[in-house]
Amino acid sequence: MEGYKREFIQFLQNAGVLKFGDFTAKSGRKIPYFINAGEIKTGEHISKLGEFYAKAYLEKVGNKRTVLYGPAYKGIPIAVSASIALSKEGLNVPFFFNRKEEKDHGEGGVFVGYKPTAGEEVVIVEDVITAGTAIRESMANMKSLQGVKIAATFVMVDRKEKGQGEKSAMAEIADEFGFPVYSVVDVYDIIEYLSEDKENEENVNRIKKYLEVNGAKA
Repeated sequence: MEGYKREFIQFLQNAGVLKFGDFTAKSGRKIPYFINAGEIKTGEHISKLGEFYAKAYLEKVGNKRTVLYGPAYKGIPIAVSASIALSKEGLNVPFFFNRKEEKDHGEGGVFVGYKPTAGEEVVIVEDVITAGTAIRESMANMKSLQGVKIAATFVMVDRKEKGQGEKSAMAEIADEFGFPVYSVVDVYDIIEYLSEDKENEENVNRIKKYLEVNGAKA
């Protein structure tokens, strides 16, 4: 496992983002762990989160200028912090986000921030993908941006769970829209990390059993 992935999982635990117990996902599934990006609520934490997204971006996209898009609401601070982190690495990328309701006065429209133009590539930054609903909403919003291409999506954690079929929700999104979906870490990275400490044995076993039933085939 790459060093930054280990550091990221430690960060998620320390920030209270990664929790273990009994939870119910939006899909209705009973899950043994939960990723709650809403626990990122200090300047230190959001700054650090942006650094991890920037590392993943540079690893997968390289030193290429795109435009970051953060879907409301949790994607907004991620886009801002990732943009700042990338600028510190010498890559100055603009960002924008959406309103939940279209504004009909002032400058109007559904988007706030930089407006991509034809030929530019957009990278979506989200917290997690469960069923892919938020990404599909984002794609619907972006139909108004003529000639703009979605280059990739980045999320915190790939749960490696089934989506609407046997494939993962992330794989389904990639197939449906034709762009890759990357994660900083996936659930198997988390299992590997937890397995290094015997005190985590119960959580590891519960996650493995959950994936036996709900894990994606691809």
